[in-house]
Amino acid sequence: MKTNHQPASRGKLARAREMIRDGLSPGRRYAVERISAEAALRASELRFRQTFELAGSGMAHVGLDDRFLRVNRKLCEMLGYSAAELIGRSVKDFSHPKDIGITDAGRDRVRQKKDASARFEKRYLRKDGSAIWVSLTVALACDSAGNPEYDIAVLEDITGRMDQFKRIERLTRVYAVLSGINALIVRVGSRAELYHEACRIAVDEGRFTKAWIGVIEPGSGALKVVATRGNAARFFKRLEAKLNRNVPRGEGIIACALREGRPAIANDIANDPRVLEKADATGSGSRALVVLPLEISSAAAGVLVLHADAVGFFDADEMKLLVELAGDVSFALAHIERSEKVTHLGLYDQLTGLANRTLFLERLHQSLHTAGQGQTKVAVALLDVERLHTINESLGRQAGDAVLKQLAERLAESAGSTEVGRITSDQFAVKFEAMNGRSEMARTVEAMVRKCLAAPFSVHGTQLRLAVKAGISQFPAHGAEAELLLRKAEAALRKAKETGEKWTFYTRDLTERTSDPLTLENKLRHALEKDEFVLHYQPKVDLATGAIAGAEALIRWQSPELGLVPPLKFIPLMEETGMILDVGAWALAKAVADHARWVGRGLVTPRVAVNVSAIQLRKNDFLATIRQAIGRGPNPPGIDLEITESLVMQDIEGNIRKLKEVRELGMSIAIDDFGTGYSSLAYLAKLPVQTLKIDRSFVITMLNDPDVMTLVQTIISLAHSLRLKVVAEGVDSNEQAQMLRLLRCDEMQGYLYSKPVPFEAMAALLQARAHAA
Repeated sequence: MKTNHQPASRGKLARAREMIRDGLSPGRRYAVERISAEAALRASELRFRQTFELAGSGMAHVGLDDRFLRVNRKLCEMLGYSAAELIGRSVKDFSHPKDIGITDAGRDRVRQKKDASARFEKRYLRKDGSAIWVSLTVALACDSAGNPEYDIAVLEDITGRMDQFKRIERLTRVYAVLSGINALIVRVGSRAELYHEACRIAVDEGRFTKAWIGVIEPGSGALKVVATRGNAARFFKRLEAKLNRNVPRGEGIIACALREGRPAIANDIANDPRVLEKADATGSGSRALVVLPLEISSAAAGVLVLHADAVGFFDADEMKLLVELAGDVSFALAHIERSEKVTHLGLYDQLTGLANRTLFLERLHQSLHTAGQGQTKVAVALLDVERLHTINESLGRQAGDAVLKQLAERLAESAGSTEVGRITSDQFAVKFEAMNGRSEMARTVEAMVRKCLAAPFSVHGTQLRLAVKAGISQFPAHGAEAELLLRKAEAALRKAKETGEKWTFYTRDLTERTSDPLTLENKLRHALEKDEFVLHYQPKVDLATGAIAGAEALIRWQSPELGLVPPLKFIPLMEETGMILDVGAWALAKAVADHARWVGRGLVTPRVAVNVSAIQLRKNDFLATIRQAIGRGPNPPGIDLEITESLVMQDIEGNIRKLKEVRELGMSIAIDDFGTGYSSLAYLAKLPVQTLKIDRSFVITMLNDPDVMTLVQTIISLAHSLRLKVVAEGVDSNEQAQMLRLLRCDEMQGYLYSKPVPFEAMAALLQARAHAA
């Protein structure tokens, strides 16, 4: 049985309507209407209270004095207070201290009826002390006359959304740091620059409160602070003393991270017993920190420590990025170490530790520049150790090496280590500055030689006496360039050997440097006129497949009198006289034509590389010459360029610009003789090159010299890390080829596969390879 319950107000309304239909008097009708209006008002108030109480959002009526007048159930749940605890109290009593003033300006505009409503995001404090984020909308309630009565506030809990936003913001900051570090790796030139830039990026871009790097000192195991960033001078000042006291003993969170080789997190510094410097850290604004170990060759090298200003800052997602960050910094450290090793092996003689020819000339160049400004004189003495081959043959190569090491030590002690270089296997160069004339130069050189040779050299219990010959040149009388002065000293040394004198000054009447070059120069000019130059081609072979991957064009002089003359006999003189410009342009055009002929025969033709000299690259019309030559061949061109390492480093910015334009023409660029010059890793990463060619001198000796083997391995690793291809020159044996395969070298070039051959012989090789495939 169903029962319908009608609200009392609706019953009264129904009766009032019946009375009206029955024709009530005006007085009775007014009373009925009043009853109806009151009933409707009570029904409206009931609906409002139900809506207010049961709303899914927090709601409140706030008086004009900012005190709660009415609150709903949802708001009480959000803040953790009962209605009685909220009503009558100021809204500011529950606002977060940093957000108290957030609503004032907007609320005032609403009360002045300038805005219908205002919306804010702010924090409130719950009864348990925790903070919640709310989206607050405020509107004004007015009486029938339009006067403000109270504010209507609607609050939505957005704590989860704000936490997610902050998390994304933190990850974005870490991504910015990661991106900055990755960009830093390819341009950084030293450890110090890496350390300081990494800390700067972490604080300035990642907005960590503090960042610092400490490295482990060999022997003591102490941690030395090498870079810091953040406004915490007192913290950093006291940090190193605590590290030196605790880290070597294995105490604290940093020692723990180093010992275990993995990151260590303190998400609440104030309550983490592992943080030994907690008072200093919290006093400088840190609330959480992470210690990221840095490694080189899987061994602990130091730590990167990042501080944050919020408890619980480091979560799992952020740690994934920070672990990657530490790995990138470690990679950069290893990269720099390899680069420094390459630089050292490329600039210093491995036996004696003295500067090699390249570094000696670099230092001499700097001295000549200084001397030119001060109008002082500089002398270069080239010393030749006599009968060294006799010692090697009689006592063995090790005995000869021991003698050279002892002589190098004496020369370095007498003249200063930065003034001496080992130029060849048995020759040393010494630089003397501020010389007043030939007499002083001669006395100085003779006194130094006498001092170095006075005592016998002891080798395996045998006492040996040495003798040397010396050739001397001077600046500015004999030249203003380092290479030229050294060549003049070599000429003087040859004269000393012929005459038997202990030392000889360079003079202009030394026919070794006049008549012969003049005769050769005349012959070369005739050769250029009579088209006596030819190109031979030496294949480059893929070490993995054995296929011909390219070829290098090598110029030869087919002299009617001298036969086939190798380039070392005439290229230096052509560069000195400027003839290399015409011959270089001819070689480029000839290589384009030969490549087109192979293509025309239907052969699978590899790319052909042509060498470029320093004089060619320096010319303003270099690019025009390139365009003219390749314009006669197919498009895109099948021609590439090879440039020596030392040449690349001259006018580096200008060369980068020119080589980029060469790349835009569709040509690739290789750095030839890599390892013998003085390259900067930062510039090497910027150069538009695709290939490094390891100098043949390293390939020939790598199987017998561990240091050279390390150099070759390092060059290959360095090149691959820069996404460059590696070609090894001078491969003459299967053992060398097998070792290069193990070292993951890409290609080889040498007599093991083929010597340089003329055009038709190269065509036959390509044809044979096509049949074999």
